[in-house]
Amino acid sequence: MTSLTAAPPRYRRSRPAFSMGRTMAWLYLIIILLITIFPFYWMLRTALSNNYALSTDPASLLPVDFTWGAFKRALGLASVAEARAEGGSGASLELGVYIRNSVVYAGVATFFQVFFATLAAYAFARLQWRGRDLVFSVLLTALMVPGILTLLPNFVLIRELGLINTFAGMILPGAFFSAFNIFFLRQFFLGISSEVEDAALIDGAGRLRVLFRIVLPMAAGPVTTLTILGFIGYWNDYFWPLLISSDESTQPLTLALAVFKQSSPQAMPDWSGLMAASLLAALPMLVLFMFFGRRIVNSLGFTGVK
Repeated sequence: MTSLTAAPPRYRRSRPAFSMGRTMAWLYLIIILLITIFPFYWMLRTALSNNYALSTDPASLLPVDFTWGAFKRALGLASVAEARAEGGSGASLELGVYIRNSVVYAGVATFFQVFFATLAAYAFARLQWRGRDLVFSVLLTALMVPGILTLLPNFVLIRELGLINTFAGMILPGAFFSAFNIFFLRQFFLGISSEVEDAALIDGAGRLRVLFRIVLPMAAGPVTTLTILGFIGYWNDYFWPLLISSDESTQPLTLALAVFKQSSPQAMPDWSGLMAASLLAALPMLVLFMFFGRRIVNSLGFTGVK
């Protein structure tokens, strides 16, 4: 009989409970987290303070003379007497109107930008046509052009078209072309196997049907990422709407905050009301990023150059 010998037991090296490297790493992350969160806390602290009382204790980490009045002023719920009693200017901010304007501006502009970028990226990735690589190289040079250089030509064009103080005037200049979006999606499309597409083409499907029925479902992650990033960018846009819009019916929320700040006739602006309005304006973007932040980070790996 053959004797079976048991395998020698394996011992795992136990990690020490205390590690200087891990402790320093956690300390670094905590410091970075506090530095990141503190400005938002300071905004909340200022928004919950009485605007008159802020100057009496500006270094306090807690709200000075706690009150919800700033949020009432930001939402247009406070009367003129109540606003002035807490250091406000008495001006009301029609937050609902400006949020509607921002949603229309950011939503429509993002949709058209991602839609046309998807068509262009698929054409660069799959279609064979003369001069394709040359055109794509020229397109990449647009990534090196500062956006500030295109503001004046776009403004002159929109003015000549008579689209000042309209949503169309704000949306059109960036709706049809985004070099980054085209590059981002092209790199992802190049990484998708073309066998399924070739089979669909053999069965008689057209290019558009292949794109929308086969390719786009596989590219849901990158397309969602571009949509979220584009929406956030348009939501925070300030300079271009400032050039185009001077009417309350089309001004987005970013312009409304600037107008609200300048509406204080007294020496000290209504910092409490401004911080409250800024928090309400940033809240939708914070919630959006909390829900889709991981998808955005994961999709950034799809941009490897081929």
